[in-house]
Amino acid sequence: MRMELQRIVDRIAARVKRPALIEDRRQRVVVYSEHSGVIDGVRRSSILRRHTTPEVIAWAREIGIMEARQPVRTPASPELDLLPRVCVPIRHQDLLLGFVWFIDEAEGMTDDDISVVTEAMPDLSLALYRENLLGELTSQREAEATRTLLVESPEARREAVRSLLTDGLVATDGQVTALVAHLVVAPDDVLDDAARLALEHALVATRQWVGSRETLHLVRHDHGVLLLCGGRSAGRVPAEEVGAHLDQALRGSIRGLSSVARTVLGVGDPRPRLYESLLSYQEAFQATRVGAQLPALGPVVCWSDLGIYRLLSGVDTRHLDVARVHPGLGRLLGDEAQQVLLETLETYLDLAGNAHATAERLRLHRTTLYYRLQRVELLADTDLKDGNERLCLHLALKLGRLTGQYQPG
Repeated sequence: MRMELQRIVDRIAARVKRPALIEDRRQRVVVYSEHSGVIDGVRRSSILRRHTTPEVIAWAREIGIMEARQPVRTPASPELDLLPRVCVPIRHQDLLLGFVWFIDEAEGMTDDDISVVTEAMPDLSLALYRENLLGELTSQREAEATRTLLVESPEARREAVRSLLTDGLVATDGQVTALVAHLVVAPDDVLDDAARLALEHALVATRQWVGSRETLHLVRHDHGVLLLCGGRSAGRVPAEEVGAHLDQALRGSIRGLSSVARTVLGVGDPRPRLYESLLSYQEAFQATRVGAQLPALGPVVCWSDLGIYRLLSGVDTRHLDVARVHPGLGRLLGDEAQQVLLETLETYLDLAGNAHATAERLRLHRTTLYYRLQRVELLADTDLKDGNERLCLHLALKLGRLTGQYQPG
């Protein structure tokens, strides 16, 4: 079917004497003709990435291409590096399938030229309908199998692996690592369709970079999942590199979206077989929860690096807070004037009670450090020479970070 579409777009481009590009209804590039002459940044990016950016999608939809039933002349947008265009919607029995785009820099595309394109619509719409139908069936099978990999039933997960291998959607049943991409929304905002589309674009772009049969992806309500299949055999991209690429793709795809404050990417530990994806996914998901609450951990958070947060992320914080772990520390947390004492205590405990290292880290005189620690003992009614007390204090501070009760400057 793709070859048939290519022949049609090449024929149209030759007749109107200008390059043509076909997108599906989600504005992903399907095919394009040979390009020569003037080309703008948007067209160049679309060809290289196989999809357009969320900003361009929003611009096009504001113009009304989703509702159009006739060709639309679109204006230039210098801020997007986008020249004037002619957009011809492709419909099959009034069902929107996609668009044919022509760059029209000098606005010289005549009505006769546009008539040439519309005359080809019956053949073009039928070919794109068949292409979309095949693609949707494959995508649905893959999405359903990927979704099943992330459910509790072991037998259902094994059946999903068999389905993926039988359909040739993955290359092998080997080591799998889950990555979870989470979009942190701005205060008083919600995740909108543009943000979810940007999330899918980033996932698809990363799959194309790694290899479609070495990856699976799924977009859920507030996060996206990328499964890296096949381990570290020859030619496979390590999970660390995939995470870095997906992080960059996410940053690029959300640029200009006011609803998204930042992104967090969680990376689970690898598992030996594909049907064990659920375990890696659960770790990656929890890593994003911790990363969303603790921006200091950075945009990419690996489950293996979380230390005590691996335990605390699984705690139901509705029934456990700082005061229950250590009542004295709970009282200190409620007093903003004692923040410097809390930060000193946390550094001291992080460094295993090494006073010399703590004084150097905080650039304090040793006498000042001891004074602060004595104040903590007095105000929190604790004894820092007691190992059990130190454990409770350390756990309470980390729990406070995770719940937002403790937010050091």
